[in-house]
Amino acid sequence: MAIEEGKDPVPVTRTRGISVRLLLVFLMFLVLCVLFSFISLSTFRRFGFDSVAGVVKPSLDPCIGESSGLDQWIRPPSNLMHTMSDEELFWRATLVPKIRKYPFNRNPKIAFMFLSKGPLPLAPLWERFFKGHEGRFSIYIHSLPSYSEEFPPTSVFYKRHIPSKVAEWGRMSMCDAERRLLANALLDFSNEWFILLSESCIPIYNFSTILKYITGSKYSFIGAFDDTGPYGRGRYNESMAPEVNLTDWRKGSQWFEIDRTLAINVVEDTIYHPKFEAFCRPHCYVDEHYFPTMLTIRSPNLLANRSITWVDWSRGGAHPATFGKGDITVEFFKKIRESKTCEYNGRNTTICYLFARKFAPSSLEPLLQLAPKVLGL
Repeated sequence: MAIEEGKDPVPVTRTRGISVRLLLVFLMFLVLCVLFSFISLSTFRRFGFDSVAGVVKPSLDPCIGESSGLDQWIRPPSNLMHTMSDEELFWRATLVPKIRKYPFNRNPKIAFMFLSKGPLPLAPLWERFFKGHEGRFSIYIHSLPSYSEEFPPTSVFYKRHIPSKVAEWGRMSMCDAERRLLANALLDFSNEWFILLSESCIPIYNFSTILKYITGSKYSFIGAFDDTGPYGRGRYNESMAPEVNLTDWRKGSQWFEIDRTLAINVVEDTIYHPKFEAFCRPHCYVDEHYFPTMLTIRSPNLLANRSITWVDWSRGGAHPATFGKGDITVEFFKKIRESKTCEYNGRNTTICYLFARKFAPSSLEPLLQLAPKVLGL
């Protein structure tokens, strides 16, 4: 058949030429690969793989600013002013290791917890008390949320305030403030003993004496006695049963010293707290009954059943006596120290009180003057 006019004949020979060129390119590439492999193997045999490629080590490095060791779990918070709610704080504070032996060098400390409305007028006396004993104590301050006091960076009280809420005397909010102090102190694994103090409290012995007394005791110091009168059992509400029965009802001073086990008991409580909040209202004075009753139910064998904070109720009234400038004498301290005999680890002793209250701001000057002679400060 004749070829149509205007059309080129089919280029058969062009396709065969392209195939030959591709084959040549492929063969050149293959030769280069073999040559490169030969050179690489020769180099590795002569210098070794590590010299050529470097040692690649597996890495699980954490993100920047994050620690992968135990330190992140045991290091106390650098800033006490966290943003946790009470519910979050209490949950975090009651995370307890099941293994009793610590896998790190733990230096047990005493947590001094100050429950205050505002300033600490006796801070200079406490500064002298703590001086030279760094590493054996920690400090926490709960004041009114509206109060802000700046201590100098050299002070032991510098940045020791915790997030706070309003605490009203005789109401559950006061006990909540105490639980808040305990929970924040529990975040430091080194805190083993916890002492509740007010802005009007003073030490009546030096730090070394108090440290030895607290750490050497088999028991925690919280008053928990059965008062059968109208200001004891008379405040009990039958609606608190069956969680709290009349025979469980106890009364004691608000100011206590407890160990880490009891501190966790207090913070983790969700059984007795609702009962006291609902049925122990003025004039029940929940801060005198909640902790003594709850701890008597849970851990009666761990309580010394007495307070180590001296107060004077001899003048009568709803509040103990307050002492000012004119009351501070050597004889006054002698009276406090020799006021009673008590039991310490099964033996009688005359050292029953380690702290005293209530002291007015005017008492600071004579206290500082007598401190070297009377308190050994």
